[in-house]
Amino acid sequence: MKRVTRKFMWTLSSIMLMIVCCPTIAFAAEEAEEYVPALYGTFWALIPPVVAIVLALITKEVYSSLFIGILIGGIFYSGLSFEGTITHVFQDGIIGVLSDSYNVGILVFLVILGIMVCLMNKAGGSAAFGRWASQHIKSRVGAQLATIALGVLIFIDDYFNCLTVGSVMRPVTDKHNVSRAKLAYLIDSTAAPVCIIAPISSWAAAVTGLVPGEDGFSVFIHAIPYNFYALLTLFTMIAMAVMHVEFGSMRTHELNAIAGDIYTTPDRPYENSDDQEVSSKGSVIDLVFPIIVLIVSCVIGMIYTGGFFSGESFVTAFSQSDASVGLVLGSFIAFVITIIFYSVRRILKFTDCMSCIPEGFKAMVPAILILTLAWTLKAMTDSLGAAPFVAGIMKSSAESLVSLLPAIIFLVGCFLAFATGTSWGTFGILIPIVVAVFAETNAEMMIISISACMAGAVCGDHCSPISDTTIMASAGAQCNHVNHVSTQLPYAIMVASVSFVTYIIAGFVRKAYIALPIGIVLMIGVLCFVKKKNGKTE
Repeated sequence: MKRVTRKFMWTLSSIMLMIVCCPTIAFAAEEAEEYVPALYGTFWALIPPVVAIVLALITKEVYSSLFIGILIGGIFYSGLSFEGTITHVFQDGIIGVLSDSYNVGILVFLVILGIMVCLMNKAGGSAAFGRWASQHIKSRVGAQLATIALGVLIFIDDYFNCLTVGSVMRPVTDKHNVSRAKLAYLIDSTAAPVCIIAPISSWAAAVTGLVPGEDGFSVFIHAIPYNFYALLTLFTMIAMAVMHVEFGSMRTHELNAIAGDIYTTPDRPYENSDDQEVSSKGSVIDLVFPIIVLIVSCVIGMIYTGGFFSGESFVTAFSQSDASVGLVLGSFIAFVITIIFYSVRRILKFTDCMSCIPEGFKAMVPAILILTLAWTLKAMTDSLGAAPFVAGIMKSSAESLVSLLPAIIFLVGCFLAFATGTSWGTFGILIPIVVAVFAETNAEMMIISISACMAGAVCGDHCSPISDTTIMASAGAQCNHVNHVSTQLPYAIMVASVSFVTYIIAGFVRKAYIALPIGIVLMIGVLCFVKKKNGKTE
């Protein structure tokens, strides 16, 4: 009887203890959920990325600069608590971004593409294409225009664009002494700027989903002529190549490349990346076939994730696709087909193909490290409330400066994307605000403002050293990342300045066929001034 009573008392005590502890645990969890840092939604939320960017440009060292920015974000979030800072940086930051399925998918896609590039190099496809191109592309201008043309053709996704164009055109531009910095600029300028004006792309899919209560795809189509930064960037690349115009640090890189040094700086992390045994049986088809299979497979993979094979239309499937999963599926299928293709053609043995796996992974380690740190820095910025801070500024501006609003939105989009390193996050903040302001009152101004938002986001993303697209352009061109950022920045600022003036004009005339030609004329005038001041590069 005593034993039964003792068991009953132990059970009752345990139940009472659980009842007492549950509210305490719940209250603690509620407190954790409701924790808001003292600096949330203030100007200080933008300090960590600004510090990281400035340090990267000054020190020319990107890893420590990004980590210092992350650390400052953790300190701001925790309120100078050592434990809170470490926990937030590693648990909520690095581990958190690497636990995100979308981010992991992008990293897997990067690795597979690195392996495929290694395969194509080892099979002799890249060398054969370089020999073929040298017979058809006779000048530096031709090499640059061919790079631009290929970048425009691969408009599906910016990640895919950067790495594919880089792997295909690198042998050609090296042959004609185009600097790696200039190649990275051409790749970067035909990635996001092309995707943002392509109706069938992962970027179009992202934008169309952010226009509540409107036909997102129709709005995107009507916004293309007003996307001045993207259109002027494409025009400027072609004009500068044809006119032989370079300025700033890019001019130094190009002059050194003409003299035989395509790297300029003493640190050359990718200089010996292609020094490997190459098959003597390789031909152009060994590069072209894998690239075509990769493009087709990635398109199929993306529309598959959007429900195309479940009855959705092609456009609908693309608009609701999961780019991360689709690119992984497509690139893996292309990888398998490439191995089979090389084995059947007896270009590479199966063991040689497998040896490319660690080599391709190793080639992508710098890009993976920078991407991980950039994503973590964005997580720090998000936790400090950068989005609400910028949204508040935009709402207050929208109420007073209507005709100047497109130009203001463009500047805000530039700054936000530059500081956070993300175009899509900038879309998500600004486009709903624009729709809320103009949807019921002025549809035409809504379209112009949405275009300004997209253009500003692409411009800021284009300039930012912590942007994933900028990082991948450096990886695709096998260029030092800080070199790419420092040489590209003056060019992007030049185009952004002309775009800003064009948006001021568009806010008053509200006609693309008037504003865009004025912007092109202004751009030609600027290039002629630069050419007169600096002279021809060649």
